Amino acid sequence: MAVFKLEQYEPEVYRRKARMISFAMAGQLIIFGMLFSLLLTSALGSSLWLNALGVFLGLLATSALFAVLKDRPWMNEVRYAWQLKHHLSQISGYLPTLRKAVKEDNRVALDILTFYHQGMSQLAELNGRTTDDDAERLAEKMEVKLKREELDLPEHVDRFDPQDLQAFKRG
Repeated sequence: MAVFKLEQYEPEVYRRKARMISFAMAGQLIIFGMLFSLLLTSALGSSLWLNALGVFLGLLATSALFAVLKDRPWMNEVRYAWQLKHHLSQISGYLPTLRKAVKEDNRVALDILTFYHQGMSQLAELNGRTTDDDAERLAEKMEVKLKREELDLPEHVDRFDPQDLQAFKRG
């Protein structure tokens, strides 16, 4: 997997595009589901299973259309947020091991945890939420910041290489 770099996007633009894309996807699912259900029931007779199959085929068609459109430039913000969520989720599986390694002054673990906290903050900002309500996370964030200062490491980490997680055991 490639190195992921934190980027800056306007939260309002992200939220507007995410809403618009969500509504479009829901509309496509409804239209495709109804269309496939109509075609199946008119060709093979009325049945609950044929209607369910039509909805399932509508889901597949919507997913296929979305897979084609996901690399379009107007999808940048939403695609970025999905990738960020994926990487944060991936890191969260290693948190217990990373926390232990931070106590042992492991620089790679410090970088990953710093990236994790920065990513969580950015994701909350993009979604219009606050992260200041979790005392445990704030304490950990401060501990990591102090460790980085103690080891003369930069305050921010803007890149994450998923290969770095291989040095740690999944917790």
